[in-house]
Formats: sequence, C-alpha cells, structure tokens
Amino acid sequence: MALKLPRGLYALIDDGVRPEVPVPTKARWALEGGAAVLQLRLEQTLDRAALAWVREVVALAGAVPVIVNDRVDLCLAGQAAGVHLGDDDLPVEVARRLLGPDALIGVTTRGRADLERARAQGADHVGLGPIFATSTKQVSAPSLGIERFAALVKASPLPVVGIAGITLDTIGAVASAGARCAAVAGDLLRADDVVARARALAAAFDDGAGSG
Repeated sequence: MALKLPRGLYALIDDGVRPEVPVPTKARWALEGGAAVLQLRLEQTLDRAALAWVREVVALAGAVPVIVNDRVDLCLAGQAAGVHLGDDDLPVEVARRLLGPDALIGVTTRGRADLERARAQGADHVGLGPIFATSTKQVSAPSLGIERFAALVKASPLPVVGIAGITLDTIGAVASAGARCAAVAGDLLRADDVVARARALAAAFDDGAGSG
C-alpha cells in the first residue's frame, strides 16, 4: 500500500547546516519536536557514512517518513520511504522503477507547467518554490512570494510542499496557502533549541492550516 505524505512540518536535515552536529542528532531533535516528515540532504557526506546515517535515521523515525534528497541509491539501500528529485537527478520514471510503486517520490517545481509535468511523470507530490529567498541552498529561480505560491497550490494536481526560506514567521502563511507541508532547514537547525523550534514551527503550521 502506497504511503501518503503526512501534513505538517517537513524538516530538512541538511549536513551543511551546523555540520558539527551529526545528522542523526539533528533528525532526533526534529522528531522530538513533532516533524511530520524528514528529508535528509547529505551533499557533504561520503557515501558510506551517508548510508549509515540514512539507516540510523530510518530506524529512529519509526512511522515518520524519511525522504532522501537526490540520491535514489541511498534511498533504496537505506530503506527510506522515498526520494526528492531535482532537475539534474534521475527521471521520476527511473526512480519509480527502482524504488517500486509504494515509494514517495517528490520533484522540485517552479511553476504551473512543472506541476503538470510532475503528475504526468508519476510523482506523488511536489516541492514548490522558492517561496522566499534562502541561504541554505543556491537557487537561481526567482522567489514566488506567498500570493503566487497560493495560486499555484490551488492549481496543483499533486500535494505541495512549500520550499525555500520558510521561517517561524512565515510558516503559518504557507500552510494557510494550502501547502500540505512546509520544508524548513535553516530556521530549524540554527535555533538554539532545535526541539523547541520544531514544536513552534509545527504548531504554527497547524494554526495556519486551520485558518486556510
């Protein structure tokens, strides 16, 4: 039976943000704070260590889906719930063939044409943005802003994860715009107390979703 993407805080566990803290520790903090989904972005970690971390986080997460950014091989070997694919990664149809019908597969989208293409290719959900400017990843596309984002969410044939630059001050608006999840990296992982920040972000998302 295929998984469905839960609603709520989508915690981006990036090995490049506070690299002195092990990825499983950051993941545990996010889980303790109520993250609904974890995505592991392991661009600065060698493959063997990355695989060990994927496996450890999957074991920690239990029923919370763990999605691996870009790397279909690490998702498959680490028995993660799914993968998120960008423009330069494997095509959705190839990832689906490798991971099977039950895997969660998300793709990065920037506008309406991308949303339709994602559905045609067989994605389960999309990451739509950048909504705001972000400091954790270099993005060449212009920021959508919340009004444009809301219009695209309304038109999307797939569940939408809002991406880029989301903070505690803006996550409620992202939820109110109709996003199924809001992806947060820097504002979460750079907090003095990551568990408390995750709780605050999750609560603000829920409040926004209730008013949307």
